[in-house]
Amino acid sequence: MARIQPAGRAAAGLSTRIALHFTRRAIAKLTGKTTERMLEPLEVYARLPGLFRGYAKLEQATGRLHRLPKRLHALAELKAATLIHCEYCIDMGSAIARQWGISDEELLDLPRYRTSPLFSELDRLVLDYAERMTRTPVEVPEDCFDRLRQHLDDDQIVELTHHIAVENLRGRFNLALGIGAAGFSEGMVCALPDDVEDP
Repeated sequence: MARIQPAGRAAAGLSTRIALHFTRRAIAKLTGKTTERMLEPLEVYARLPGLFRGYAKLEQATGRLHRLPKRLHALAELKAATLIHCEYCIDMGSAIARQWGISDEELLDLPRYRTSPLFSELDRLVLDYAERMTRTPVEVPEDCFDRLRQHLDDDQIVELTHHIAVENLRGRFNLALGIGAAGFSEGMVCALPDDVEDP
C-alpha cells in the first residue's frame, strides 16, 4: 500500500477520471492484464491535478515514440527498473517485455547480460547504457556512446535515453512513496532486482 492515499474519485475530477479510464485500457493492452492496483502511481499523481495532466502528457508523448525497436525499449526500461529495485516497474516491465517478445530465460538472465548468450551485441550495449544512466552519478563515457552510435542513429539514441530517464523518474517516485507491485506478472516469470556493477 502506498504511503500516500491516492486521490479519491470525487477529488479526482471528471477530466482526471476520464484520463484514468483510458489509461487503464491502454495499460491492459500493453501488459495483457488488468489488476486492481494497476493505476496506483497515477492515482497518487492525481492528488495534484496540474501535475497529473503534465505527467500524463509526458507518458502519452513517450508512448508515441517508435523509432527504437520494442525489444531494445523493453530491455532498457527493465534494466533501469531492476537497478532501482522498483517492484511496480519490474512487475509491469516484465509483463510488457513478454508481450514484446522477451523470453522468460532472458528476463531471468538480465543480471548476467554481459556473459549471457541470450543477448546480442546491441542488446548488451543498450543494457550497458541503461546501467550507466541509472547510476548516481550518471557515468556514460565516450566509448560507450560511440559504440551505441555504430548501431543506432541520433534520433534512436535520444529516444533510448528518454525511455531510461523516464523509467528512473517512475521508479524513484514509486519507491519513495511505497508503491509496490500491482500483479501484472503474478504467477509468471519476472525480472529480478539487480545491483549496479562496474563494467
